[in-house]
Amino acid sequence: MGQTIRFGARRGSRDERDQGDGSYGLTLNRFVVILLLKEGIDMPRIERIASTTSIYHTMLRGINHQLIFEESEDFTKFLSILSEVKKLSGFTLYAYCLMGNHVHLLLKEGKEPIAQIFKRIGARYVFWFNWKYGRSGHLFQDRFKSEPVETDDYFITVLLYIYQNPVKAGICKRPQDYVWSSLRRIGKSEIADDDALFEIVPLELIKLKECEEIDCDILEPKFARGRAMTDEAVLTLIKSFGNVTGVSGFQSLSREKQSSVIDTLQGRGASMRQIARVSGLSRGLIARLCRKGDAT
Repeated sequence: MGQTIRFGARRGSRDERDQGDGSYGLTLNRFVVILLLKEGIDMPRIERIASTTSIYHTMLRGINHQLIFEESEDFTKFLSILSEVKKLSGFTLYAYCLMGNHVHLLLKEGKEPIAQIFKRIGARYVFWFNWKYGRSGHLFQDRFKSEPVETDDYFITVLLYIYQNPVKAGICKRPQDYVWSSLRRIGKSEIADDDALFEIVPLELIKLKECEEIDCDILEPKFARGRAMTDEAVLTLIKSFGNVTGVSGFQSLSREKQSSVIDTLQGRGASMRQIARVSGLSRGLIARLCRKGDAT
């Protein structure tokens, strides 16, 4: 491709980078971890591995997998905040994709580290979201996830994976048809840095590869599974059968009413996991409210 973003670093093995909370580093011996937990000793938060290229594949996800975007206005607001923080933090944005309950960004650090970038994004969006929907508390699950991107080949794999998220979720047939992805406006984006992207991956190569199948198990197995119903369809039914305007309204309903809605959703093919993700209720509570038992 003419330019490489590799600087001699090698991506770690699966055991070296999979920490379960989105951070990456060497794992401790499992036996030692169990002993520490039994003794009540707090485990230190494992630091993330810094990218030698300053490029990261990052993700924000809703708490309990709940939706963080309920209406078009929410997507638009997040992009506005992303643009605002981008000017403050000076990062380069290669690609983005906003899904119902999570966000993927492919970016390069600028003046500020990614921790500060996401602190700015999270504080602004959560404040606005909670104000709009009359809710309080956390919106995002744990810390944001990040993975160093050290080579051109892996950069392309991540880029195509981000583009294909809506297709894998069954929202659209072609990645370029999804409204809330930078691919839709590639070459004329107001937010993404297309010129910087084309320095690594030429536009012709992106067009050639954008319809290729990417093995989602490589990056994020939980998002690779197809579903009988889309999250958007489940949200629509929650609003309709619960007679509410959004997720916050559903969470305020009586347990009897919630149980009735959940029963209907399951009858139409939604799983407990999906209902929990969309509604923001825990899977344990969903299980207690279910009348049809465990449907996974």
